[in-house]
Amino acid sequence: MGKLKARHILGIAHLGMEEISFILDTAVSMKEIMERPIKKVPPLRGKTIVNLFFEPSTRTKLSFELAAKRLSADTVSIAASTSSVVKGETLIDTARNIEAMRPDIIVIRHSMSGAPYMLSRHVGSAIINAGDGTNEHPSQALLDLMTVREHFGRIDGLKVTIIGDIAHSRVAHSDILAFTRMGASVTVCGPATMMPPEPGELGAKVCLDLKDAIRDADVVMALRIQKERLGRLSPFPSEREYADRFGISTAIEPYLKKDVIIMHPGPINRGVELSPEIADGINSVILKQVTNGVAVRMALYTLLLADLQEHG
Repeated sequence: MGKLKARHILGIAHLGMEEISFILDTAVSMKEIMERPIKKVPPLRGKTIVNLFFEPSTRTKLSFELAAKRLSADTVSIAASTSSVVKGETLIDTARNIEAMRPDIIVIRHSMSGAPYMLSRHVGSAIINAGDGTNEHPSQALLDLMTVREHFGRIDGLKVTIIGDIAHSRVAHSDILAFTRMGASVTVCGPATMMPPEPGELGAKVCLDLKDAIRDADVVMALRIQKERLGRLSPFPSEREYADRFGISTAIEPYLKKDVIIMHPGPINRGVELSPEIADGINSVILKQVTNGVAVRMALYTLLLADLQEHG
């Protein structure tokens, strides 16, 4: 496979197994660039990338910016609080005005599910979804796949357990699609109040008992509680009770496989989703996820904008 079929990166649902493997393989070569003394190569010189973030972000935003800079692209970042959106401008008008300045890629994060899809129908630039509402976060799923494949040498046949706020997590939705598409089996676990109305439609097994859910897992991923999407009514009595029932701590270590890897998309609520001992322990690959995030986003830029052969 020499080129990416997709013109935009809107969701894992639009990527086939071969395309995902192609992205991951490309990300491996991008990671090699990151290990060099001079972490910059010229293939995207003259290209312009706009980061349009309507929600707060540290890892994702910085990762996309670093990825662009390491490929020598010009980058411009726009936050909702400093854009004309605060004056009443619509998302489409904002995007069309950006489009008039001829960027090559627009990376968008938005609280509205479907925003990147809507944008892709109104502008000519390539669109990368950096997280849309409770829908998807495709680049996070790709970096998670890369981290797991890097560790185990494969994805097919592995057992993955995702714990937490499944209903509101775009990371969970993309990861379930990605891991199952690549041959892993996925179990989701969390309070019943944080599961979708029809959890079976996720394509994952549902288990409400943490110990049962993690017992045979090769990968355990804890999710951040999506407080900003929960509204005023909490789906559980207290964070302490959540931590007691669904937090990954030393108390449940006997139920974990010795070679399990612990993941988290960040930011971590320490003492809630993960205890510090687990988050910083020998089984944690959380910081590797962050590193791989830059490599995956470099791969996405490269495959959307440049012939792969230019990187030789």
